[in-house]
Amino acid sequence: MRGDMTTSNNESSVIKPSWRQIRQSPVLLLATWGGAGLAPVAPGTVGTLAALPFVVLVLWLMSGMGALLVALVLLVLGSVASQRAGRAWGKPDHGAIVVDEVLGMLITAALPWYLLSPAISSVVFYGLAFAAFRAFDIGKPWPASWCDRHLKNGLGVMLDDVAAGCWAALVLALALQLGLLD
Repeated sequence: MRGDMTTSNNESSVIKPSWRQIRQSPVLLLATWGGAGLAPVAPGTVGTLAALPFVVLVLWLMSGMGALLVALVLLVLGSVASQRAGRAWGKPDHGAIVVDEVLGMLITAALPWYLLSPAISSVVFYGLAFAAFRAFDIGKPWPASWCDRHLKNGLGVMLDDVAAGCWAALVLALALQLGLLD
């Protein structure tokens, strides 16, 4: 991997990642969530969709503490992978980096799931979780916007989606509590 992402962030130094490159690096494979981030259009949306099977498995197979542990491991490994991918591709939050979407989607679905009721595991629930997360990830309300603007490193890449996931989870939990998903 080359370059220091803090020295130059202009678009001419941004590298387009390739399948060949990510296949040769487990770190870049994680950063792109198995290549989902290489989608030519809307890689964040594709990465979030690619996260859904993982999120469903975590929710169905693990306790709340297990899911929390998975989220923490994903935060640490995702921060490292995002940092290295950002350096390799010349942009701290390169569009191909979608491991942050995976963590954000996990948070969005897990908080209402574990706090309210695991009986909410319907296609509608996952669809609304997806839509809520994408809306907050794209809209970036505070503190997601602050992380996005000020933390130009792997941890910042992950934390803005953690914040978006928390907002989305709050809205989803409210909708569940108000009976809007019955």
